[in-house]
Amino acid sequence: MNSAAWHARIHCGHEVGAGFLVTARRVLTCAHVVRFSDQKAVSVVFPHAGELGEVSASVVAHGGWAGGLTDPGDVAVLELDREVPLAPARFAPPGAAYTEPYPRLVAYGFPEGYDEGTLAEYRAVSGQLIAGEWLELVAWQGHGQPIAAGFSGAAATLPDGRVVGMVTSASDAPDVRKGRMLPLDVLARYWPELGELVPTPGHRADARRELYELLRCLPGGRECDPNRLYVDAVGAFGPPLPAGGFPTLGAAAAYVQWEVPDPAAVERLAGRLRELVDGGPVAPPAARAAEDGKAAKASPPWAPVVVEIDHSGAGPDQVTVEVSAYRDGQRRPVGTRRLPRTGVRSYVQHRIDEAVAHLDPDAEELVTFVLPREWLNEAVAHWECGADDSTPLGCAYPLVVTDRARHRSNRLRHQLRKKWQKLDGGRPMEVHRVECGSQERPPRLRKRLWDGDAGLAGFAVPPTAAREYFEIGLNVPVPVLLWSRTGCPAGVHGEQACAEPCEDPRRAWSGHREAAATATGTAALPRTGSRCPGAAFLDQLAVAVAEVPPAELPRHIRSLRMTADAADEPDRHWARDLQLLWDDPRCFPEPVASLHSPVD
Repeated sequence: MNSAAWHARIHCGHEVGAGFLVTARRVLTCAHVVRFSDQKAVSVVFPHAGELGEVSASVVAHGGWAGGLTDPGDVAVLELDREVPLAPARFAPPGAAYTEPYPRLVAYGFPEGYDEGTLAEYRAVSGQLIAGEWLELVAWQGHGQPIAAGFSGAAATLPDGRVVGMVTSASDAPDVRKGRMLPLDVLARYWPELGELVPTPGHRADARRELYELLRCLPGGRECDPNRLYVDAVGAFGPPLPAGGFPTLGAAAAYVQWEVPDPAAVERLAGRLRELVDGGPVAPPAARAAEDGKAAKASPPWAPVVVEIDHSGAGPDQVTVEVSAYRDGQRRPVGTRRLPRTGVRSYVQHRIDEAVAHLDPDAEELVTFVLPREWLNEAVAHWECGADDSTPLGCAYPLVVTDRARHRSNRLRHQLRKKWQKLDGGRPMEVHRVECGSQERPPRLRKRLWDGDAGLAGFAVPPTAAREYFEIGLNVPVPVLLWSRTGCPAGVHGEQACAEPCEDPRRAWSGHREAAATATGTAALPRTGSRCPGAAFLDQLAVAVAEVPPAELPRHIRSLRMTADAADEPDRHWARDLQLLWDDPRCFPEPVASLHSPVD
């Protein structure tokens, strides 16, 4: 067969155009050539293989062309009703049409009077796309065959016959020899399967073929997010997720192939798809490494989204907020901005949702607020998810806080890692109580927490009401601190009667006790007489966390917050104002970078 037998003439009613064979049954052409395919039959003729006769075809993919001369997506994929014994077109690498010196391009079209076809010679004006879609073409010489009706859908080829794009239109002006073509990367935008056929510099051909074979084999029932798989493939320093994300895995694969300079991204994406095809879980990288014996014991499963707030230095009301996502041990900044304190909440709501798209598809998100010490009691768990979603952040995500100075202390990070290695056995932790109204000297508390090898300290009052004790807790490597944001009313502690809002201490304590029993599935605590809210809180806390491994606390505390939020009287539930400082440095292989000037 003739080596150029893949050139095709397309008929659809009165429309005649060109096309080119790309597989044994697929032909590419312009959408406007087959615009009436819903009413008229489509047939394909190969002039260099006349013995095949007319081959019926149907449109199986469409670029979304809306019908206007300058509408994008003027691409259609035809499927022949049978395979044809012809060698398909070969493709040049992307950019070959506009690599200086710009080469001569040849188009094989079928203008009126040329049923057998004719050739036109053109070249690209530059590599600049018109409206992000077309390359502009001008005649190679001032004479010869112009691009005219009948060339639409023709392959634009280099002199050696390799395809670099598809002709879509010509100038209507007389004596003006200009036209437009869609280059290969734009064609692949509308038909991602083309990526399998086009050689991409730096990419191994076998890796490219495997990627698209996996896409074809992927079971339809497996849930997978193309945006998260893209983020996983490009790594920590790859191009960010395009605005709007990807509608399909095919679109994500094409973008990785054409737009990501790291050739290994194709192989990483193929590896993730291979796991999906095999039917197993798409494990996060740390988990995969552990299975292969390459990772240390028991790495935390959390995928942190970090919200760091610090004083900006621009005034007492001005702070700098940075939102990041951690993935594969690397921090991905999402946004930084200097804001007045009143603007922090709305900014964080938007950026957390954006940061979640950067996380590993299968790891569980952990929202971590890294706060200045005076912000530790901020009700971040009660902030709504967004303007259109009133769900509290602490119910939507496992949410924890940590102290900024502690988070950046090398001493404490080192000591906390060692503490977590001891806690990885999963045994529940004893609550080391710091009572409200306590007369314990701070140095004795420090010694008690050190000697007791404390994993969890529970405070009956918020940081502002027991500043010295909280500073001890923050500067000793206790991985978990829990407290009530509201605590006790001033001056009401220990076994004394509760003040408002607990009008009847026995009734209030009974309600707390029953709520704890309901939330944790344990038996109700015994009545011990009148208890102040702070002491009652610590009693409830001891019951609630008695059987919970430390690594599971963020998830468990979210459950308690949801129970409190759903209670008939949420404000009276003991866990309503529960604040969790949970600090595992292994989730953050590098400390959050210092905040300087905002970038957006």
